[in-house]
Amino acid sequence: MSLELFLSQVVPVRSKLYRFAYRLLGDEEDAKDITQDALMKVWAMQGKMTELQNLEAWCMRITRNLALDKIKSRKYRIADTLDKASELPASHQKNPHAATERNEVMNKVHTAINALPEKYKSVMQLRDMDGLSYQEIADILDIDMNEVKVNLHRARKAVREKLQNQQVYGL
Repeated sequence: MSLELFLSQVVPVRSKLYRFAYRLLGDEEDAKDITQDALMKVWAMQGKMTELQNLEAWCMRITRNLALDKIKSRKYRIADTLDKASELPASHQKNPHAATERNEVMNKVHTAINALPEKYKSVMQLRDMDGLSYQEIADILDIDMNEVKVNLHRARKAVREKLQNQQVYGL
């Protein structure tokens, strides 16, 4: 693989790799490290790239595996706080009460998502936040497309039920 091919096909997905790593790890610096490690690994395995059908899915899988390795090796746990990336500066918020309410709702949603098992959380992240197709998710996670659909349905259902229980019962 030439440098031009790397720059034209791999580097453009760098921000998507970072967002995915950040969502899995919950830490900006660790996500940057994982993204850099993934890009270095892709460059080192450049001979395999000609065999691939979906280069982006391969890069996402490498990022996911590196992030999961980091989680396992350090017994890393994601804090149940609102993601820094989704917070708005105070100068952009029109109504402080509405902003507080929106932050509380987002905090509940993120808490519900973070409480999901890893396989549900990953599928939900890739589909609902990154906008990938079912086939791309199946390629990234190395699972069957039907399993992607089932896991996504179960993840959404679990989040919906948790939010409904909080709304109705205050649980």
